[in-house]
Amino acid sequence: MFIIIFLILGLFIWSVFIEPNILTVKKLSVKDDKLKGLKIVFASDFHIKPYEKYRIQRTVKAINKQNADIVLLGGDFVNGHDCSFTMPVDEIAFELSKIRPKTYAVIGNHDGWQGKSKVISSLEKNKIKVLLNENICFEKFCIAGVDDMQTGKPDLNKALNNVKQPVILLSHTPDIMPDVPDSVNLTLCGHLHGGQIRLNRALIVPSAYDLKYADGFVNDNGKKVYTSKGLGTSILPVRFNCPPEIVVIEFI
Repeated sequence: MFIIIFLILGLFIWSVFIEPNILTVKKLSVKDDKLKGLKIVFASDFHIKPYEKYRIQRTVKAINKQNADIVLLGGDFVNGHDCSFTMPVDEIAFELSKIRPKTYAVIGNHDGWQGKSKVISSLEKNKIKVLLNENICFEKFCIAGVDDMQTGKPDLNKALNNVKQPVILLSHTPDIMPDVPDSVNLTLCGHLHGGQIRLNRALIVPSAYDLKYADGFVNDNGKKVYTSKGLGTSILPVRFNCPPEIVVIEFI
């Protein structure tokens, strides 16, 4: 009896207080001759609670250590449905402004619930360009981003308008994948948190496609997508066998 109580207590402490505060840096190599040599960092689903300044500062420090060419953010910067559950978005954006490489983002459903225009304004005042059904192109590649599916109107045609170079697409949720054209080199998503609680796989994910895009890299008949496990927690403040992550992607 005491062993069972001890195990339950240990699992509770681990999943509520320890694992959610672990930060892993996952490294991924993607073969793509057109993007060869490019190094990016992708981070998503921050869900910064009022007392979690330390967590966002640690994340920024980890991002900067990677010496990436560009940083991409997948949305859900704020936490919960209203401002009482989150660090103010202006403070979040200020901390994210300390990311050294150029940084581009899309917004998530929590950002939309708490005020899309305010989140976008705060991020852009702090040097983070939000791609809302639009793209930005550099000499050798483009970054495109779509609006959130739950709280906005994603428009892939508009987001990819006039894109001729290789393109990396940002979408808060991977549920957009069936509509993503084959011409997109890589899609980066979040939202699903890897399920937050995993045994041999995620127990449940908020996706119309069940576990298909639950986490990690998927080559879906030639369409490449990476879904991040995210950094924060939503609904339940727990993680088990699903530590927070940023991902470093190098094209080879």
